[in-house]
Amino acid sequence: MKIIVSGKGGSGKSTVSSLLALDLVRRGRRVLVVDADESNFGLEALLGLDGSGELMDCLGGKAAVGGKLRESMTKKTELSFFDREWGFEDIPSDCLSARGPLMLMQVGKIKTFGEGCACPIGSLAKGFLKNLRLERDDVAIVDAEAGVEHLGRGIAGGADMILAVLDPSYESIRLSAKMCEMAGEAGKPIYYVLNKVDGGSAEHMRKAIGEDRVIASIERNGTVERQGLTGEPLDADVDGITDLASFILGKAGAS
Repeated sequence: MKIIVSGKGGSGKSTVSSLLALDLVRRGRRVLVVDADESNFGLEALLGLDGSGELMDCLGGKAAVGGKLRESMTKKTELSFFDREWGFEDIPSDCLSARGPLMLMQVGKIKTFGEGCACPIGSLAKGFLKNLRLERDDVAIVDAEAGVEHLGRGIAGGADMILAVLDPSYESIRLSAKMCEMAGEAGKPIYYVLNKVDGGSAEHMRKAIGEDRVIASIERNGTVERQGLTGEPLDADVDGITDLASFILGKAGAS
């Protein structure tokens, strides 16, 4: 199962991605978290993993990847960074952090002023996800950049489903409609995860976005917020995450 986790900035998509990954590992799955957000610098801390290099650097750096992207656009040929499918074991160790069955791979980061757009990073994330081969009990969770740009780039084309993390805000409600529209264009199922809600806000959001696509509701959690603030590894049991993991494993078993 390959899952894209989307949402607006601050909705908690990285936290949900991390908690989901940890829950699935406890259930006996091998989980690869793909950090495809070029502006996220804290995902490894949430997962309790050490930092690693980037896939971008393992494939020659941003200039080399960008050169391949420009060449494919000029020649109007299909862009490919890989000569064969990769399983988890094929990912270069230099760009992988791991603790047993839990793994984290960073695609690439924006590091310096004026270095240019993130198009090569997005193109590499798209190619990697499409090329990735999973074994029966493998799950790949892609923590995408905020907003809908990754959907515009077609990264979700290699995914099995999209999870939209929505916080209690009008912006999230509006964004959910756009993400649903774009997921339909991609032919991918999309489901909503209500995050940082209470009873009243969850009820309002369900009415605003529709009940049928909401698969989990996660209330504010003081422990999670404290750990997210201090950079401690997440270790809280969160009811909504349990529901989310069960839903995903049910979908994986049905596929």
